[in-house]
Amino acid sequence: MGAELHVVLFPFLAQGHMIPALDIARLLAARNVKATIITTPVYASMFTKAIETGRKVGNSYIDLEIFSFPAKEAEIAVKQPGENQLFFLANQLLQEQLEQYLDRVRPDCLVADMFFPWATESSAKFNVPRLVFHGTSYFSLCTQEVVQVYKPYENVSSDDETFSLPLIPHEIKLTRSQMPADLMGDKDNPRQNRMEMIKKSELESYGVIVNSFYELEPDYAEFYRKELGRKAWHVGPVSLCNRSVEEKAQRGKKASIDEHNCLNWLNSKSPASVVYICFGSSAPSFAPQLHEIATALENSGKNFIWVVRNGDDKGKNDDEWLPSGFEQRTEGRGLIIRGWAPQVLILEHAALGAFVTHCGWNSTLEGISAGMPMVTWPMFAEQFYNEKLVTDILKIGVSVGVKKWNGKPSVEELISREVIEAALREITEGDAAEEMRQRAKQLKDKAWKAVAEGGSSYSDLSALIDELRSYHTR
Repeated sequence: MGAELHVVLFPFLAQGHMIPALDIARLLAARNVKATIITTPVYASMFTKAIETGRKVGNSYIDLEIFSFPAKEAEIAVKQPGENQLFFLANQLLQEQLEQYLDRVRPDCLVADMFFPWATESSAKFNVPRLVFHGTSYFSLCTQEVVQVYKPYENVSSDDETFSLPLIPHEIKLTRSQMPADLMGDKDNPRQNRMEMIKKSELESYGVIVNSFYELEPDYAEFYRKELGRKAWHVGPVSLCNRSVEEKAQRGKKASIDEHNCLNWLNSKSPASVVYICFGSSAPSFAPQLHEIATALENSGKNFIWVVRNGDDKGKNDDEWLPSGFEQRTEGRGLIIRGWAPQVLILEHAALGAFVTHCGWNSTLEGISAGMPMVTWPMFAEQFYNEKLVTDILKIGVSVGVKKWNGKPSVEELISREVIEAALREITEGDAAEEMRQRAKQLKDKAWKAVAEGGSSYSDLSALIDELRSYHTR
């Protein structure tokens, strides 16, 4: 049977956006929907291996479309992605190529990342419905909207005083210091303008795809649809479409450790005895904080896998960020992965007992899907909202107590070894830890049921596909 429907996915050029886009493409392809992913030469290799793996098992419904940047400066910006204005301006240079592609191909739907607000207008020119992909939770989408509209941070007199978020179903408290600085600053700044454009394009779009599942956050799925009036479909956890060891090992970049060596190390450990520490693909770090983490891990006596990105220790000797002799003293119970880790493979292993995370949504949801209690360590973006979901609503996490949105860590904001060690013990030892573990396991079961045939996410994806099929016949 040939593919009846053609959906084009246009993810933002950052790992945390591209990885779930590929998973969504695979979910669509599994339903005989042709999926095309738009990317650039710099990132094409990230997708090609996974597409080839799919073709080996008879799935030929995913294609790649390569856009080139028209300016050398833009290509440089894309090789160094981040929360910077040059990067966002560079991405806007892709608009003309997108419109040429839509005009030529006329797909049935465009799933474009939130950071391409101009995609709504572009797709409308060719009567192609545009779906927005934010890559975060319903809870985060709801809280961001409430903060943006009602500005509750204006009701407090200092950065450290807590304020409550109005309207939402739970009592959630935050501080001004956990908000981006430019939110409270000059209203006419690049970030504020960008968020306004994103909201406008979302309201004018056909709807929103959410990488979550109804049973995880039912109050916020309802709030988003009913109170905020958004048309939305939840299709997650999308990472669960990766079933084989090969698929899990290949997600994102090439792993910096052989997956079989990693599995052999985990196989040698007792069930639920290993702590996994990873702060994602773009979270900042620096030597003094790495040193505190290392000391806490050593003092805790716990087994651990610790992912340290290559950029974190560039130009440094190990002794600048590791205590002298650390790897020798922790040999056998500790594994440092320098670079990219096969995260889903690690999280789903029986030896894993807890996850120390920056609360990026992909990592948070992967932890939930694996039944992991979490130590939460947010840094920026919507991570402080995700932390509240984990600790205050789902009650499967312990916070290290980060007080400040911080794109550039400083010595003043260091989380001490004593605090880190205390959090590690709280998440792994005692009755409260066991209760968190049981709640996390229940959420894992619900996540897997949601994506199984007849589950809430499976059914929502079916409803979306049916609606897209009927769109052009109206």
